[in-house]
Formats: sequence, C-alpha cells, structure tokens
Amino acid sequence: MASSLVSLGRRRTTAERRRDRERDIIAATRKLFDASGSTGAQIEDIAREVGINKALIYRHFAGKEELFALTLVDYLTELDARMAAADSSNRRTPMVRLRTLSETFVDYCLEYPAFADCAMSLLRRTGEELFGEITEPVMTKLGTSMATLLDRTATVLRAGHKAGVFEAPAPDYLANFLYTQTLGAMQMARMGLVVSATSPGHPVVHHADPGMVRETAITATLATAAGRKALRRPRTTTSRSAGEVS
Repeated sequence: MASSLVSLGRRRTTAERRRDRERDIIAATRKLFDASGSTGAQIEDIAREVGINKALIYRHFAGKEELFALTLVDYLTELDARMAAADSSNRRTPMVRLRTLSETFVDYCLEYPAFADCAMSLLRRTGEELFGEITEPVMTKLGTSMATLLDRTATVLRAGHKAGVFEAPAPDYLANFLYTQTLGAMQMARMGLVVSATSPGHPVVHHADPGMVRETAITATLATAAGRKALRRPRTTTSRSAGEVS
C-alpha cells in the first residue's frame, strides 16, 4: 500500500512538472510573438527562451501548429476577460454594448498585432488541415475559448434583435462574421498602407492611419449588425399645395 501511494505521488509530481513545462513553453512563445510577431517565431527560439532542447518541445506538443494554437488560446482567454469586464453592465442599450465590445476587440488587436496574425493564420486553414496538424484535445481547448469569446457578441446581438435594433436572425453566424471581418481590417492597420491610382498605371501608396482604421472597423461592426435597418430612410410627408390636384 505504501509503495503504491509513493508511486502515485511520483506520477502526480511528474504530471505537475509536465504541466508547468507546457505553461513555460506557451509563455515563451507568447513572449516571442509579442516581441517580434508570430511569423518569424521558430521552435529553436522558443526552446532557447525556455532553456531546453527543442526536442523536448515535441514531447509536449504535436508540432509547431499545435503550440501556436495553444498560444492563441492564451490570447483569446485574455481578450475574453477584457470583453467581460467591458460588458459588465447589461443595462446599456445593445448598440452601446456592441460598440464597447468592438472597441475592446479592436484595441486588443492593435495592442497585440501577433494575436491578429495568429488568428488569421488559423482562419486560412480548412477544418481538415487543422485536425491533421492539431490533436483533438487541443482543438477542443481552442474551440471552447473561441466559442466563449464569440458568445459574448452573440448575446448582445440577440438582445439587439429582440429590441429591433439589429437585423441578426442568426446571431452565432453574425458573431463569427464580425470576428473575421475585424481581424481582416486589423491587417490593414498592421500593413499601414493605402493604395490609390492617380492615373492608369501609376499607383500611389499612402500611409494608413491606425486610428482611422480603428474607427472604420468599429463602425463597420455596428453597420453590419444593423443590416438593412441602417439603410432605411425615414419617410417624410410633404403637404400638398392648395392648387395641387390629387
């Protein structure tokens, strides 16, 4: 009995050490992402940051894509906490609540450009590709963190639809669409470029002001949620003149 308890204690200690090592690796990946972006991060750099051989990373994760997916989970969890704090009062109108959530999302993308890059990289893959690169437990973690985040927007969209403010009969779909739409807009802020044509064959590149991209992205979110309601103009009635024949 005593030897069994000792063995169990050792297994628990090993499991705890493994979890601690995994957290250290994810934290190091996040640190590199925030410092130099997600595109240039290499397994060798991550291993060096943690102080281990890169072969040990593959004992904890199926590959680079899985490690990056778990780092995205870390971003999503942090972003969700910010959005929860921003939307702590449901007494405000759905339009104000959606604007607040959109501002929080956009500002987080501007603060952590690597998050937007990492999220967009994931969206460029098909479901089949993802399941081929990422194990099911990690996919479950990623899906849960995304669903939790998106449900905050979907909840506000439902409230707005009920109040007649938003044209959102499918709030879960629209929440996913707004998430993708905003990430795309943030790539424009990341590039910092606007292309125009002064004359045929002579394109001109201008600087894209991040503040302008921010406001456009937020406005686009509100307009998309309002849908065709935003396009309807109130009818105006004019009095007929005395000599007008009906």
